[in-house]
Amino acid sequence: MKEKILIVDDNKDTLEIISLILTDSGYEIKCQNHGNRIFEVINEFQPDLLLMDIMLGLTDGMAICQEIKKNIQYNHLPVIIVSGTYDLEQSLDLPGAPNDYLAKPFDIEALLNKVKKHLKAN
Repeated sequence: MKEKILIVDDNKDTLEIISLILTDSGYEIKCQNHGNRIFEVINEFQPDLLLMDIMLGLTDGMAICQEIKKNIQYNHLPVIIVSGTYDLEQSLDLPGAPNDYLAKPFDIEALLNKVKKHLKAN
């Protein structure tokens, strides 16, 4: 069974690029261009990993991440924040922080390495 990755980003091009890279690498992908109904989508798709932008229009990816991490039903789900505007290195140790982050623009190998690392750890 393929490992499943949920990608949440309000930029259509970013969704397409990440989806193509991960699909070509053998993962099952579901894309969403907003953070609305995130828990409903997680319940339906049952992802093994969540890749999410920090800025999702009116929704804050960090706030969604904090909700996931404080919810016992979802806190096992690895979250990688993808951001072109924030350096999140210092915040990875804070409560509710993502498991990792990837800076935009990103290197394909860096994306694949982070995905593999967090899927193995799960």
